[in-house]
Amino acid sequence: MDDASTQTRTPTPDRAEHEAYFPSPYSLTQYTSPKTDFDGGKYPQSFQGSRKRVIVIASDERYVLMQNGKSFSSGNHPVETLLPMLHLDQAGFDLDVTTLSGNSVKFELWAMPGEDKAVTDFYARLLPQFQKPKKLADVLAGDLDDVAAILVPGGHGALIGLPESLDVKDALNWALENERFIVTLCHGPAALLAPSVDEDPEDYPFKGYEICVFPDSLDEGANIEIGYMPGRLPWLLAESLESLGVKVLNTDISGAVHRDRFLLTGDSPLASNALGRLAAETMLAEIKD
Repeated sequence: MDDASTQTRTPTPDRAEHEAYFPSPYSLTQYTSPKTDFDGGKYPQSFQGSRKRVIVIASDERYVLMQNGKSFSSGNHPVETLLPMLHLDQAGFDLDVTTLSGNSVKFELWAMPGEDKAVTDFYARLLPQFQKPKKLADVLAGDLDDVAAILVPGGHGALIGLPESLDVKDALNWALENERFIVTLCHGPAALLAPSVDEDPEDYPFKGYEICVFPDSLDEGANIEIGYMPGRLPWLLAESLESLGVKVLNTDISGAVHRDRFLLTGDSPLASNALGRLAAETMLAEIKD
């Protein structure tokens, strides 16, 4: 690989869409790695109960339209998606992949850790579900008694559709009312905005919750300066959550995770392994039939 200092900070054109861009070569040297910190995900005893299904709400959108009219070619971050799922799978939980439309899950494959065999093998095993996920509304219309948790992966694709979705609103409200776990990280907490749709802000169910989330300062600063994104986002995630009364705990990315009641959050791709382990160990310890 070329020395990082020689890499361009100009975002790379995605020729599949008008004025769309992948992250710059330089930004990829800073933000991606061929291997993760996945710790093996082994658990002495896997979950044996009946409440073992995890609904994964993934993004089916790729292009985030920026303020300057350019689009960021995004989707779900593979590490933020696969590591939490891998831990839950190793702990004995069943993964039910959904998108809002039922169309395929979109991935930021430029961030796939290609030399991490545990992760790439798991991705290959789940690929049929990623290519043909269930439609979230159809899953919500069925029996949810066996659902243990809802997982919303990160990636900037989560900013599109999920915050305004009435289906996501229904899913999260159901989880809160039935004391099911909600697991999300990085930009995935955009989904936490959905319960505010068409509601009085005073009734927002996550008001007063403490979370970790990707900091706005990086989306407004370094992510643009190093060419990770081709411009400024149309709106800021942490700011939007804070306006509803959510307390954001982190101002940087360090791999921090946090639990507040049944909500488990992480700050960035760096938190993927720790959040997966936190979710798996917490659910193994606390879910009782």
